[in-house]
Amino acid sequence: MPSDAVASLRCPVCRGTLGLITTGRTGLKCVSGHSFDAAKQGYFNLLTGKGTPFEADSAEMVAARSDFLGAGHYGPLANALAELAAPELAAPGSLVLDSGTGTGHYLRAVLDRTPATAIGLDISKFALRRAARLNPDAINLVWDIWRPLPLADQAVDVLTVVFAPRNPPEFARVLRPGGRVIVVTPRSGHLAEIAERTGMLSIEAGKEERLAESMREFFVPGDSLQLDVDLTLTGRDVADVAFMGPAGHHLERAALVASTAGETSVRTTAKFAISVFIAPEQGS
Repeated sequence: MPSDAVASLRCPVCRGTLGLITTGRTGLKCVSGHSFDAAKQGYFNLLTGKGTPFEADSAEMVAARSDFLGAGHYGPLANALAELAAPELAAPGSLVLDSGTGTGHYLRAVLDRTPATAIGLDISKFALRRAARLNPDAINLVWDIWRPLPLADQAVDVLTVVFAPRNPPEFARVLRPGGRVIVVTPRSGHLAEIAERTGMLSIEAGKEERLAESMREFFVPGDSLQLDVDLTLTGRDVADVAFMGPAGHHLERAALVASTAGETSVRTTAKFAISVFIAPEQGS
């Protein structure tokens, strides 16, 4: 486990520095004695108290995401994200934080392009079980993004957020001056050919503008790009992509699979916006 990543962690109870316990059961422990054991699957749960009120992705939703992303359908997006992150991770010891890491798919692409110290956060234990297997070289943590992040000030060089919530004040606190937040969101028309019939949630108009406004107080806008990926999907792929997102909390997996059974060549287009935000340099 990378020592640089551990050194950047802070106890969620007292904000003290966390250290790695290697004798007996692996865990994290702060100077005040608060400790957090590693799950047998390799991740750490730092949530305390009542945990989180937010509904985490289920095992079925995570499995659908793993199958769909593992088939390479969003490969161009993963590659674009990795290329954007690479320049800021070139220096030895650079740290990338993947907020809402899910199965760790996009973080893996970043690390394959540019090896770096890495931390992944997600509220779904089911997702982090897969993330810990895919990214054993990262620290994978159960965490609620709406709480203060369990990281030191100005510890992060690149922060990636792919289809996940954003906490701009906390992102600004943990990001070093000049560091980058890279946010991926769906654009209007994303998977439009299949969205309505599968019950997927529609993309609200003005989504990119609201993102920019929410980040304006804390970051300087950087480059942004739009990426369209033409897809040819099987019926199982269609069921997976519908079920792996937010709509999966409300859809019936078996009904989705049944409704798309037998389809072999469904054409649709994934539409992504990739937005970069830069932490101001000190004194600017």
